[in-house]
Amino acid sequence: MYRSIDQTGRYAYGNQPHIAHWNLVCLAQALLPLLGEDEEAAAGQAQAAVDAFPARFEAAWLVGMRRKLGLMEAGEDELVLAQDLLNCMAENGADFTLTFRRLCDVVGARPEADEPIRNIFNNPAAFDAWAIRWRRRLAKEQRDNAERLAVMRAVNPVFIPRNHLVEEVISAALDGDFTPFDDLLTVLSMPFDDQPAFTRYADPPQPHEVVHHTFCGT
Repeated sequence: MYRSIDQTGRYAYGNQPHIAHWNLVCLAQALLPLLGEDEEAAAGQAQAAVDAFPARFEAAWLVGMRRKLGLMEAGEDELVLAQDLLNCMAENGADFTLTFRRLCDVVGARPEADEPIRNIFNNPAAFDAWAIRWRRRLAKEQRDNAERLAVMRAVNPVFIPRNHLVEEVISAALDGDFTPFDDLLTVLSMPFDDQPAFTRYADPPQPHEVVHHTFCGT
């Protein structure tokens, strides 16, 4: 997708840690005069804060990703497990939101139940290989599946404001029809709840619905 303010993917999901770090560097530079009259001491203070960011970001990101994957305990392999899934999703065109939500549906289930999630991947076998490792990791924790599922469903939404839905709302509103807006607002007010009446809002866009050009204001 082409974004008017980001033509090179600078703000893509995988680049968020780096761009956040860069933003903090710029903020620190702007705040230097407020950190003290001694420029060298102020610069050192700012540098220390900026340098601490990458490790703190990764720790916070891992906490969130652990919940998304249903991992209740910290482990040495969780970073690799999470990153491998993200890479597999990117390589196989798997929708981010749908993948994690449908992962909730197979917690405690045998691989035979994986069809709805594995079909999201262009190469379903790629998910199968990852899921073997994921299930082995879950088995090590010996936690109650109901508890695990509750944690996962609380952080993996069914609904997000997808670009094609937002475009649909804008187009209708320009014609004086605010029904799509009201419906989308209803859906997004409970993003983690299954809402059978609005199942289409959970689906990624069809080829003819893909939004190729967005603006910051959108």
